[in-house]
Amino acid sequence: MAMCTAIVLPVGALTVRTHEQDSQRIVMHTMRCMAASRYKALVDALASDIRGGRLASGERLPTHRGLAAREGIAVVTATRVYAELELMGLVSREQGRGTFVRDIAVPAGHGIDQQVVATDAVDLNFNYPSLPGQADLLRQALREVATSGDLDSLLRYQPHRGRPQDRAAIARHLRRRGITTGGDRILVANGAQHGLAITVMAALNAGDVVAVDALTYPGFKVLAHAFHLDLEPIPATADGPNLDALEKLCATRPVRAIYTMPTLHNPLGWVMPAPDRTRLIKIARQYGPLIVEDASYAYLVEDPPPPLAATAPDITVYVSGLSKSVATGLRVGFVVAPPALVPSLERAIRATTWNTPALTTAIVCRWLEDGTVDHLEAQKRDDAKARQALARRELAGLPLISHPSSYFTWLPLPDEARADRLTATLARQHISVSTAEPFTTSTHTPQAIRLALGSTDPDSLRSTLRTVRRVAVEDAYA
Repeated sequence: MAMCTAIVLPVGALTVRTHEQDSQRIVMHTMRCMAASRYKALVDALASDIRGGRLASGERLPTHRGLAAREGIAVVTATRVYAELELMGLVSREQGRGTFVRDIAVPAGHGIDQQVVATDAVDLNFNYPSLPGQADLLRQALREVATSGDLDSLLRYQPHRGRPQDRAAIARHLRRRGITTGGDRILVANGAQHGLAITVMAALNAGDVVAVDALTYPGFKVLAHAFHLDLEPIPATADGPNLDALEKLCATRPVRAIYTMPTLHNPLGWVMPAPDRTRLIKIARQYGPLIVEDASYAYLVEDPPPPLAATAPDITVYVSGLSKSVATGLRVGFVVAPPALVPSLERAIRATTWNTPALTTAIVCRWLEDGTVDHLEAQKRDDAKARQALARRELAGLPLISHPSSYFTWLPLPDEARADRLTATLARQHISVSTAEPFTTSTHTPQAIRLALGSTDPDSLRSTLRTVRRVAVEDAYA
């Protein structure tokens, strides 16, 4: 028969030990509460000083260790304080330089989220390139559609990827851009941004690593955030991404896609040379990532090297649209994809918009067929060249970075200057511009502003750029 042995402990000893443990727990809990209270109080105090102007915009705050020593807190707590202030949009951290007070007159999302611009303000933040007579073209197109006998069919659901005749018209248009494809590889989207969105939905998953330029199109950053992609920044050279850095990244991390704008990069305006395109494709073939080629502004460049999709159609998704070249209100874009990816892209269209509105697609495809789009694109190339020349004259002496026929220019500022302060000063002059923050994918945000040149008439643009130059010289280059 098994015997059980009872172990008897002195009651007093057990009671003493329990009281000690309780006391320790109470002390630790009290200390944690005090630390949390101190941490929140410090965040509130600094936030109040920034919002009240007692800490001026552009002012450098103490280092993490300096703040910890001054306030009698741990360094890790100081780091949490600055992180929370950054989430609140009150400070910006720059690798190697420190933590700075933001100018809160500039919305944190300025340049990504479209802000309402006052009626008396000049918008150099977003591009709405328009030409005289475009409204008349639309009136004529609507009359033609109304009398075509096909109007009833345009009121019904359309094939998710677009009508065959519309995809065939886009295919003929793409041949003039160097891409030979049939309509079976083309999907019609609601603008290029929607084309990028369905590409992400069809080809990538949350956590996937995507190689992007250190400065890139803000719309792709928004998508990456929404779909939880891991963006890896590639530093820039004068002509495009640093391909040595790209290859090193692909060799060390599981890169699933490369997002690139080889023809007229936004915001830096480069056109990637043909040898670099060949090497980029070679890297992609060696390591396996999908290439996502954004060609939204490619129409502005005469005789560029062949698109990546022309050389590597089996591993490239080509995304573009007609919003920039025709009219921003006509949201018609297109995606050219490897055949294996087309069904997934079609499902993404079905899940997001079902189909592109047939009426706008019919109008745009008529213009593709009758030469209207070619004519508008040629006119806008000339218009962009004229605006770039105007910007070069009015901003002479400043270190502009741009392409001769693009609708935007990049203005780097001295290291000690503050782009958010310059942007706020211009806002008080009724001029809206963007800082580098919306375009930045690396930990270091350069001090720079981007000027969109296509949204105001030439006379207004001339006088506005003169104001930009004066303010920039006084604020940043003094």
